[in-house]
Amino acid sequence: MKLKKISLKDREIFNDYLALAKPQLSVYAFENIYIWRTLFNIQWAVIKDNLCVFFQDKIGCFLYIPPQGETQKPEVIEEVFMIMDKFNSNKNISRIENIEEKDLSIYRDLGYECKEKFSEYLCSKSELVKLTGDRFKSKRSAFNYFVRNYEYEYMPFTLKYRDSCLKLYSQWMNFNKTKNEDSLYQGLLSDSRICLEALLDDYEGLGIIGRVVKMQQEIKAFTFGFKISEDIFCILYEITDLSVKGLAQFIFRVFCKELAGYKYINIMDDSGLANLKRVKLSYRPIKLIPSYIVTRKCKKT
Repeated sequence: MKLKKISLKDREIFNDYLALAKPQLSVYAFENIYIWRTLFNIQWAVIKDNLCVFFQDKIGCFLYIPPQGETQKPEVIEEVFMIMDKFNSNKNISRIENIEEKDLSIYRDLGYECKEKFSEYLCSKSELVKLTGDRFKSKRSAFNYFVRNYEYEYMPFTLKYRDSCLKLYSQWMNFNKTKNEDSLYQGLLSDSRICLEALLDDYEGLGIIGRVVKMQQEIKAFTFGFKISEDIFCILYEITDLSVKGLAQFIFRVFCKELAGYKYINIMDDSGLANLKRVKLSYRPIKLIPSYIVTRKCKKT
């Protein structure tokens, strides 16, 4: 089986297969696969009418999402493990990540082990736009403070703001690194910076929507997101100048308001980090979307 290296021209093929799953998780989008290409060697193949996407780094190879097709076939699952085993000297590394809960029974019935990952947070778009009630009192107050006290421009992102957004991200990242010495968190911030640059390098070829806030001729905030399904939009990045009170609440609310036709906003997972969990819970998600990792068949005794 010959694997193909991912490229922008594959977007339509990926989207056709990914749409079949009617997903809720953010990983089921070409945009959120493609931007990892600078950290992983991403290769793919269609095996028996199933799209299979492999990620490889110096540690090993794994399937980023389960095989995508009209049905998930046991013979395809077996074949992708055989392919991964060829890359992995340690076969315990071979695994399938980011399986949605609705598909777990397929793997359990085949005898695979299923382990829960971090859940993603799903919010009601209408609640995020309205910010009514005591639950959103602090968000509403911060939004109103920003609108009353600052002059600003809220605009679509264009590539002329590329370097300004990267500079802002680096400032935001460095500040957060001084506040949290957790090595996992710091590594995530650095990886996210690399993925952001990859996103911006191919922005015009991706289905990404971006917005910026300019204040006194400087970019002080930006946000990027993409479509997961007809009902769900994902906020991939939201970066602000942390010294500007209410700016984060402002850009998040007005961006959500623009997203006509969507019922839900996916704000992704918290990577098991308490500080990220607190932020995401503050937006009062209506649902946690679990994600699972599948590993080798259990040996029967």
